[in-house]
Amino acid sequence: MFPKVPDYHKPNRPLVANGLGVIYVLASVTYLFLLHWFKPVEIAGSNNVSPALTLAVCILFGGFMGLLDDWMDLRWRYKAFLPILAALPLVVLRQGTPVMATYFWGKINFTEYGMLGEAFFYFVVIPLIVTVTTNTVNQLGGLNGLETICPSILLFGLLLGSKSELQLFLYLPLLVYIILAFFNFRGKIFVGNTGSFAIGITIASYALIANIEQTLALSILPYILNSSLILLNIFLFRTRASLSFSEDKRLISDHRKSLVTLITYNRPLSERQIVVLISILIAASTLIALFVQFLSP
Repeated sequence: MFPKVPDYHKPNRPLVANGLGVIYVLASVTYLFLLHWFKPVEIAGSNNVSPALTLAVCILFGGFMGLLDDWMDLRWRYKAFLPILAALPLVVLRQGTPVMATYFWGKINFTEYGMLGEAFFYFVVIPLIVTVTTNTVNQLGGLNGLETICPSILLFGLLLGSKSELQLFLYLPLLVYIILAFFNFRGKIFVGNTGSFAIGITIASYALIANIEQTLALSILPYILNSSLILLNIFLFRTRASLSFSEDKRLISDHRKSLVTLITYNRPLSERQIVVLISILIAASTLIALFVQFLSP
């Protein structure tokens, strides 16, 4: 049913079903639409628009953009700006709270600056958060589990850091993605860009709706490190990160151009070892983010 693509990081490059992230999109959107319809908990978002409906539309946007990339194999310079479109539901429906907690400047209330401040929040801050989060999540991939286990950890951390009435939105999406992560880690499936774009949009959109942008910023620091290494090497040296097989069929690199190659630099590791190490790093940054959030006034 699903197209198969080679798994380049395994000997003999076996073919694996790709694009199963569409299951996450369909299940999550159906669940959120049902929450919007039945309203088990009355939650009025910004501008009296249902947050469940907004999150569902954002996931649909993300899934479609990922599917488009899976079909057309877009160049990174084009797909880097696609998440701006996924931010449109948040902007148009005026979701998110224009009062943000920051590490260096305390709480910033954009409404204090009148219409100009609110416009800056909705038309600059929101698209920036969605674009950075989605692209960094999408860039940390290539190995079985990176595109599923790590985002699941992030999403679980955001769930714990948000209000109890909003946590309901993530119960099924998180469960579905954990199930996909189980099969992905075993090398049975790929979620493709459909899955990585959709989960990136979910993480960014939920953080904005729940007003926990500060927690998101600290949680994704390993992602930002990975993207910074990749982009610096592309722009400065016109080179890309790559892995090769050692004599014992483990993965190794002779450069440090991404988080994965930084970990495997002159150090052969199995694919699962690399994924576990990066997952631990994501879990650590998420725990620190939650700790800081709970200590903040």
